Amino acid sequence: MGNCLKSPTSDDISLLHESQSDRASFGDGTDPDLEPPPPYQEQAHMPMYHPTPSQARLATQLTEEEQIRIAQRIGLIQHLPKGVYDGGQDGSEKKIRECVICMLDFVYGDPIRFLPCMHIYHMDCIDDWLMRSFTCPSCMEPVDAALLSTYGPTDFSPDA
Repeated sequence: MGNCLKSPTSDDISLLHESQSDRASFGDGTDPDLEPPPPYQEQAHMPMYHPTPSQARLATQLTEEEQIRIAQRIGLIQHLPKGVYDGGQDGSEKKIRECVICMLDFVYGDPIRFLPCMHIYHMDCIDDWLMRSFTCPSCMEPVDAALLSTYGPTDFSPDA
């Protein structure tokens, strides 16, 4: 293996014998291709939210009601059980071999999330899905109704 690009003037040895004047001209403004790159500027990363697939907005562009709705969804999603795909060794996931959202096979060790209807998905896939639609992508059962029914009336009391 060697240099893939051949010099149009001569062989590779001639590159080693570059004149001092060529090196001195680097950065003096004579050739813009030889100028050092501009300093890297880091831009502040603002989270993007996609209320619908065709619409994306910065977090600062959301109304207070939209921000509250997103926070509530995130809170509900965090209450859904999660696990790691083990290839169905315990018998519970024998028939489920792929995530129906991304259409990729589950791989041993993939983080997964369980919905109340007992369907499983890659955790990233279903979390993104649930931010847009709070229903199971397979059976269309509302996830929030099933989740909220698991809490008793005392779970939301102000004294708790």
